[in-house]
Amino acid sequence: MRIPDVAPGAKVLAFGHYQPATIVTNDDLAKVMDTNDEWIQSRVGIRERRIASEGESVEDMAVQAGGKALAASGLSASDIDLVIVATCTLETQIPNAAAVVAHRLGIESPGAFDVNAACAGFCYALATASAAVRGGSARNVLVIGSEKLSQWVDPTDRSTAVIFADGAGAAVVAPSDTPGIGPVVWGSAGDRSDAIIINDRNDSLHQEGQAVFRWATTALHPVAREACERAGVDPSELAAFVPHQANLRIIEAIARKLGADKAVIARDIVTAGNTSAASIPLALSRMIERGEVRSGDLALVLGFGAGLTYAGQVIEVP
Repeated sequence: MRIPDVAPGAKVLAFGHYQPATIVTNDDLAKVMDTNDEWIQSRVGIRERRIASEGESVEDMAVQAGGKALAASGLSASDIDLVIVATCTLETQIPNAAAVVAHRLGIESPGAFDVNAACAGFCYALATASAAVRGGSARNVLVIGSEKLSQWVDPTDRSTAVIFADGAGAAVVAPSDTPGIGPVVWGSAGDRSDAIIINDRNDSLHQEGQAVFRWATTALHPVAREACERAGVDPSELAAFVPHQANLRIIEAIARKLGADKAVIARDIVTAGNTSAASIPLALSRMIERGEVRSGDLALVLGFGAGLTYAGQVIEVP
């Protein structure tokens, strides 16, 4: 047996993102349910969110974000040999999104599979991509988080409809002489899996908001710290902290306990809502676009959600 030459490290070459055109404000929601702008902002911190059109699919949004990341990376479609799509909101389970997206982007015969770790999906996919590159199983990997949560939410249920939204974010992962993606810290709390659930294919998403809030604000800052420790990085060295955009109060509580005092904290949820597996690459791509972080900066990404699952790693900003 011959072991292939392996890369000493893996890094993110570029990010890309996509948001649907339709903006739904809190005042818009107040017209169809018992809520108002003050109630929503005080509880979850959201002012507005993007909702996909009826004919716009998870795959459509993934193609848009993936194409932008690929263009920004300087690579061509022929350079990509693995595509991973993190999603939990496909309309149907077969075919998988990754193969469809790869074909539409002109990527010929890549490995292609989907990851469903809900809101932690992008971090799971990023860790898998990094391992594939470092292990010699892939040269360059396109990783995409894409979600259409609006098709799985009851539009009259204020416990979910005010929170969840649609969008996509993507990253290109490539070999590196030095590590640009730190070791992943991941895990699950399956005994609490009923806290966020869809009972069957005719049901909509249900969430025990208070239970999820308590879990996220008590269990996740140690995970964030461990991800820093495994990467050999002190939280004070972080330029950015990009957690899953679940709830502004959760984001700020974890950031405060982490002690990343110098880091820019992603608060994309205010204008993008909770986009599950898309939220981290979407938020970080927009931060890069706005110049809030620079190439070479260290960012901690931390995903968490249904399952309950969680994953986090330190990455170098492309």
